[in-house]
Amino acid sequence: MATATTHGAREHARAQQGTRAEAMPVVPAADWQDPPPGAAPLVWAETVAGGNYTHKVLARGTELRLTDLAGDACAHLLLYVADRPWERLNVADTVKVQWNAYLGEGRLLLSDQGRVLASVVADTSGRHDALCGTSTLVRNTDRYGDGTPQSASPAGRELFKLAAAKNGLAPRDLPPSLSFFQGVEITEDGAPLFTGSAGPGATVTLRAEQDLTVLIANVPHPADPRPAYTSTPLEVLAWRARPTAAGDPLWEATPEGRRAFLNTAEFLATRGLA
Repeated sequence: MATATTHGAREHARAQQGTRAEAMPVVPAADWQDPPPGAAPLVWAETVAGGNYTHKVLARGTELRLTDLAGDACAHLLLYVADRPWERLNVADTVKVQWNAYLGEGRLLLSDQGRVLASVVADTSGRHDALCGTSTLVRNTDRYGDGTPQSASPAGRELFKLAAAKNGLAPRDLPPSLSFFQGVEITEDGAPLFTGSAGPGATVTLRAEQDLTVLIANVPHPADPRPAYTSTPLEVLAWRARPTAAGDPLWEATPEGRRAFLNTAEFLATRGLA
């Protein structure tokens, strides 16, 4: 189809309607052809290419499932409370308050206000990282020759800047991130050991305990020793569910977690949100 004229370009563009690419958002999300069993109609359905990013505002109670489709995805994650982004994911407190640096089912993602932003309700991967953060322009330029967003080897922080800008946030609003699907362990001598992925099909499911702005960059982990920039597609699905409530085993799992949930409930109650 000729595209040399405006009419030709318009017809060519319209002919793409309904075309599905390997990596793209599906709108409306309810049209996703393979929803998780038992999930309510989807509110977010997207496949994020390696070296790309995505973002969304999710309502409290929404469940978010990330899937490493081919075994080399690495989902770097940042969370912000939707209407007050100064309350955001604090990785240091997430580790310190729970006495554990290793993420997995039953762990909570905390803000610096001692409140729960999200909970990890399911995990088949076990290969995650709360210690190293994401890649930077300088590091990727040194390792791969370039780290800009438009290059073949974009850095996670550079992609986060783009996602942040689309949500009214600036580079100074980017704290250290968490990484899912590419793990790091600390050896007895205190050195980080890259453990790689659990393989294709691994999933992790988070539950939003407040209204959240979610930023995701799918880029290689900064500790990945492979010389080539290796990053494969990440599936992102979300559906409406219910937030964790008193009496739920997750609420009562630890004294620290219970206090974080109580802090969250008290704050939401004073605002008429719970």
